[in-house]
This record gives sequence, structure tokens and C-alpha cells, in this order.
Amino acid sequence: MMKLSANQLNFSGGPGALPESVLQQLHTAMLCVPDVGLSILGISHRSEWFAQVVHELEDNVRHLMGLPPTTRVLMMQGGATQQFSMLPMNLLRNGQSADYIHSGYWSGKAIHEAEKSGQLHLAWSGKADQFGRLPTDAELQLSKDAAYFHYISNETVEGLQFHRVPGRDDVPRICDMSSDLLSAPGDFNRYAMIYAHAQKNIGPAGVTLVILRDDFMRTLPDDLPGFINYHAQADAHSIYNTPPVFAIYSVLLVTRWLRHDMGGLHNMAKRNQAKADCLYQVLDDHADFYRGRAAVADRSKMNVVFNLPNAEIEQAFFQQAQLAGFSGLNGHRSIGGIRASIYNGLELAAAEQLADFMQTFRQGYKVTSATTALSPAYA
Repeated sequence: MMKLSANQLNFSGGPGALPESVLQQLHTAMLCVPDVGLSILGISHRSEWFAQVVHELEDNVRHLMGLPPTTRVLMMQGGATQQFSMLPMNLLRNGQSADYIHSGYWSGKAIHEAEKSGQLHLAWSGKADQFGRLPTDAELQLSKDAAYFHYISNETVEGLQFHRVPGRDDVPRICDMSSDLLSAPGDFNRYAMIYAHAQKNIGPAGVTLVILRDDFMRTLPDDLPGFINYHAQADAHSIYNTPPVFAIYSVLLVTRWLRHDMGGLHNMAKRNQAKADCLYQVLDDHADFYRGRAAVADRSKMNVVFNLPNAEIEQAFFQQAQLAGFSGLNGHRSIGGIRASIYNGLELAAAEQLADFMQTFRQGYKVTSATTALSPAYA
């Protein structure tokens, strides 16, 4: 079995693992960016070199997502959390209401922030089902006169992911894709706006991609303070204030990797699907022991979330996984359990090794009844 490094066995829910080749380039850039002669940490954001970084990154995002050249691509700060507030501040100023799906932990955060700026309508909530599934189209209660419709494509905490595009095409569709942007192709032109913070698939924390369709951009107000004004940010080409040069350069390297090393999002999706399949197969083969949290139809290809029969066994799992070299497997603090995040930078070999570990760990226990009581086979 191929020996993988600690970085390659990092299953953290965020920040996620970066590709090894990108890490190597960043290591070099910390001391001296090729053809520049300065550390990436000391290059001016007003330099011609950085202007070219921003330009290439915008083009790479459009190319990977199949977007027209008129699409605005912004590199902003504040994470998705800032967008939770900034979006309704821009669009709910005239008494209109917006439709939101409440599908888990992060959509709940978005709703809480948006309610401070205007009126919301819940198109669907998974709270009654403990956020164990996503809605069907028939369950969505959508308003044709909503200012916009908002949802989160992948709930990292609960391990739920939309595998279709919900919403009405005659209402601006806005999506938080923080944890699955650039992980697979999509019908991205159907979105008025997409945003994603970069600590999962596309780079380190510090930069948030905001992608705006040009016709939607023209409907946005232009009289808000600059930092929360999409027009001001776009006109400044993502340099409205001092930007996180290192983080933006990192995202550029990731998009180059996706284009030139991976060969685009279709190939990236195949690798991500293979990683998800090998882990979910273990859950399906040993459903009495590895208990998946998400409905099968809504399983995330980014975050495999599950529980073991009891807290004692889960603790043993964490301890043995750490000894085996794995890290980042603890579930989110809000629900506990186990979460294996398999973002773009994680190689297929890492997921296969985790699946093998899970098989071996399971063999160390024997079922003592039809309920949750299990005991170590070696006790």
C-alpha cells in the first residue's frame, strides 16, 4: 500500500486538504515567487503581477464552470458569513421577501443573519426530520414574487448534498457552494449568484469567490457602503481594500491544477465519486455498525457523516484512526459522530485507506444482539 503523508490523510471538514503539487508551489512562493524575486507575503497587491493573478483566476473560474465572459467573478473577504448578511442587505431593502431552504446547520446560520435585514419565507425546513434528508421538488413552497431564492448546495455538518438544481427559473437563484464549488460540473448559468468561501475545495481561508450573472448584477443597488456594495467590489477588480494576496494566489494555483493536471471538472467529479463510493460502500455493507446519517438519495460526495453504535466505540475509533495516521475525522461539534471530508485535494488512495481501516476496525467487534450492544471481539 502506498505510503501517504499526514497532509494526504487529512479528512478535516475545514480547512480541507490541498493538492500536494499546490502545497509544493506555495512552499516555493513563500520564499520567492518564480519570475518575481519576492516572497508571496511581500508582493504588493497593487503590482502588475497581482493584477495578472486576479485576471487569470477570473478566467480560470469561468472556463471551469462554463460561464460567459460577462460573468463577474469577485474575490472578497469575510467568508460565507459575510454573504449571509450582505446578500439580504442588497436585495431586501424594498419590503420584499426571500425564499430560503433550511436544510441544516449552515443554512440555519444564513437564515438567522438574513432575518436581521428583511422578511423571509421558509420554502422548506428539515428540522422535523433532524436534517436527515433534503426536500423533493413537490415539497418546496416557492414564491413567484420572491426577491430571490437561497439554498446551500452541500451541508457539511449533516452530510447532505443537492444533486439537482432546485428553485424557480423566474426567481433569482442564489446558492452557497462553499463546500462543493469546482468539485463537479453543473448547470451554473441557471444561477443569478454563487458564493463560496475558500477553505474546502478551492484554497485556504481568507478569500470568498462571488460569481454574479451580469444581468443580475445590473439589478443590484449601487448606494451601499463600498465594502458591502457588489458594484464597488466589481469595479475595483477585487482590490477594493487590501486583499489576501496569499490566499488568492493559492486559489489561482488550485484552478490551474484543476484545468491542467486534473483536466477539468468532469475528471474531478469522477475522482470525487470514486472516493465517496468506497466509503459509502463500507457504510452499506456494515449498516449495523456504521450508521450513515443522511438519506441515501441525498448523501454528500464531500462529507461522509456517520455514527457508531455508542460513544465508547466512537472514541476507540478516533484513537485508533489517529494511530493509523488519519486526522480530522471528528464530527461537527453540534452533532458529534464521525465525519470524513473528501474534498478535491484528497486523493483516492487516502479514501481507500480509510475504507480499509474501517473494515479492519469493524472486524475488531462482534455483534452481541440485534440492538446497539456491541463488544470488542478481543476483550
